[in-house]
Amino acid sequence: MSLVVHQVARPLGAPTSDQFAYLEVPTPVPATGEALVQNLYLSVDPYMREAMDEDELGTPMEGRSIGRVVRSSAPGLDVGHLVFHRQGWRSHAIVTPSDVRVLPEVPGVPLSAYLGVLGGTGLSAYVGLTRVARLQPGEAVFVSAAAGAVGGAVGQFARQLGAGRIIGSTGTAAKAAHLVSNLGFDAAVDYSAGDLAARLAATAPGGIDVYFDNVGGSHLEAAIDVLRDHGRIAWCGAVAQYNAPTAPAAPRNLFAIVAKRLRLEGFLVRDYQHLQSELETFVVPRLRDGRIVVDETVVDGLTNMVDAFLSMLSGGNIGKMLVRL
Repeated sequence: MSLVVHQVARPLGAPTSDQFAYLEVPTPVPATGEALVQNLYLSVDPYMREAMDEDELGTPMEGRSIGRVVRSSAPGLDVGHLVFHRQGWRSHAIVTPSDVRVLPEVPGVPLSAYLGVLGGTGLSAYVGLTRVARLQPGEAVFVSAAAGAVGGAVGQFARQLGAGRIIGSTGTAAKAAHLVSNLGFDAAVDYSAGDLAARLAATAPGGIDVYFDNVGGSHLEAAIDVLRDHGRIAWCGAVAQYNAPTAPAAPRNLFAIVAKRLRLEGFLVRDYQHLQSELETFVVPRLRDGRIVVDETVVDGLTNMVDAFLSMLSGGNIGKMLVRL
């Protein structure tokens, strides 16, 4: 038998556990051209909250996953192959060769990294810095939700790309200390202590050149205040809006984008899948020699998938939130 997790109701505001159901179903059998994958790691991501408002009810939610082929009738997918696919929230998945990417098993590279700094998380950080913000050596960077998966990758990647000063925002003093002590940030702002704009201005008295936005709302407003002329904003997410989609997204100082000649660009990582090999070339050697670290929170057991998801949305994770089956 297999275990699946269905979304059975839509949230009004923050999701709750009763909007999901765990079901035991017969393990699927692959047809010709298909393979059966036993999932090993499931990614838990903020975008899943948005998906809850739109995706079909009564089915497993979509999610990035890593698994091993256990039965196969598909050419090129052999039993034992390690694969990346997007059929999460379940213990087993039926895939075809076009659904998956066969992963290498590289000494010194943890398997879970392919859902973190070597997966969509890392690609989001890499694209935002190199293609959207076009970070230059010596520039100052501010990143919100910096203790989360993408934010932590942004800080580490910015350091490797030659950023001059890296500032992160996070919600606890312990997370702020983690950013500086373990991820190489120069400074961190605990926004829960109040007056984010003043705290950021004090931490970046010379201003910033790049803002990598994962939050929106008051963080975007504070960043606009401290951005130097011709600064750039790479807008990746707006977690502050996910449970309140009707809340105003525009900050009071939006017109300063004109006065400062700023550039704000939103992006979707799915438009940059062609850069996956470039990401791996950048990250793998740095993972192996310790210049980049895998930063993650791992929850064991598919039966804890919903708890992991709700915990991630409330800031209960440091780094990438994963469920290990």
